[in-house]
Amino acid sequence: MAQAATAAVGATTAAASAVTGSWRRAGLAGAAIGVIAASAAAGVAIDKLTVSRGMRRRARLALDTAGPYGTLRGTPGRAIADDGTALYYEVDETGDAEQAGEGEAAPGTGEAPGSDTSARPGKAAKGAKGTKADPTGAAHAAAGTPPVTVVFSHGYCLNQDSWHFQRADLRGRVRTVHWDQRSHGRSARGAAQSGPDPEPVTIEQLGRDLKAVIDAAAPEGPLVLAGHSMGGMTIMALADQYPDLIRERVVGVALVGTSSGRLGEITYGLPAFGANAARRVLPGVLKVLGGQSALVEKGRRATADLYAGIIKRYSFGGQDVDPAIARFGERMIENTPIDVVAEFYPAFTDHDKVQALAVFLRTPALILAGADDLITPSSHSEAIADVLPDAELVLVEGAGHLVMLEHPDAVTERLADLLARAGAPGFARNVGGHGSTAQQPRD
Repeated sequence: MAQAATAAVGATTAAASAVTGSWRRAGLAGAAIGVIAASAAAGVAIDKLTVSRGMRRRARLALDTAGPYGTLRGTPGRAIADDGTALYYEVDETGDAEQAGEGEAAPGTGEAPGSDTSARPGKAAKGAKGTKADPTGAAHAAAGTPPVTVVFSHGYCLNQDSWHFQRADLRGRVRTVHWDQRSHGRSARGAAQSGPDPEPVTIEQLGRDLKAVIDAAAPEGPLVLAGHSMGGMTIMALADQYPDLIRERVVGVALVGTSSGRLGEITYGLPAFGANAARRVLPGVLKVLGGQSALVEKGRRATADLYAGIIKRYSFGGQDVDPAIARFGERMIENTPIDVVAEFYPAFTDHDKVQALAVFLRTPALILAGADDLITPSSHSEAIADVLPDAELVLVEGAGHLVMLEHPDAVTERLADLLARAGAPGFARNVGGHGSTAQQPRD
């Protein structure tokens, strides 16, 4: 969560010096955080010293043009939230494996429709063992029962394309719904946050948004809910407000790189003094930055190299990430306007859904995190597993916050296994017994 917020603050230090009053004071605080962020990013930015800025800019443009990620499109739809916000979603039906590239490219990505998006370069995306799902859905139609639908919810400052590899692997084999959270991707800006008397964003509101998407895109039949980071919190908020929906329809849940609370204690890998300083001033700084979006976006462009280094540091656990994947993650984050970053950030402080997790006690569950996640540390996934002792816990070694992009095979295989446990046709168990299967021992 912090990569966009911290990078945006660091990127505006120079621009902020030109503005007076409270903006200047916020700029000084932002500069302090920027220094901390820059030092955190130094390990990944050092190689840039030997490459010219022009060459780096051309490399980014080349990756934007040629990168195949984020081009999968499905049948579009819109759900209307309880405050009138239009929420964009796409549905991939069984048998839709050949529709890759249909529809428009994601805004700001520079990607052309029709690209081959089935796997990471040089490595095929693995899936579940066993037979493929009925490609026509005839088995469900004959039985008069709706198919299993997997609903994917993305994280803060991302969009539905962050599940690219999992979408590619499951395409045509199970019905899936991919949606953009309010003010992200193709969804409209939050109506309640845009009026003359704006209301703060809450995780509870996001839970209601997910309910609206389910009502529109999957009004009947069994559901598997998959959420990354803020998307996992959205699922918890759904469970808190609509427990009967979970009990009656949800046959599986995947919580990836997320947290049930106590986010105010995260250090983001910074020294204690840096983490404490960031927690004190970042909310106020972001609020000021959100009111100066044009200036901030200019600062982002002027410090693109530092911005990219910070994002990589906080998104991935390893140094050998495919540059195209790193750029894909960076592009999703940088396309999130600073006022949206500022708008959502305070909601995480109040997030506490430990009690809501009990609704999933009898639901097949996957809890997965990168072992080196600095945004929602793996200890938060372990805490969720303590509440859901029958869930499968997986900590992926060498992975950071964007584990589904960095180690897509590990995530896809476990999701396929969850679908098998949830009874989805065409999926067979492809790993050992579930429970605590983390790659690191739990205390």
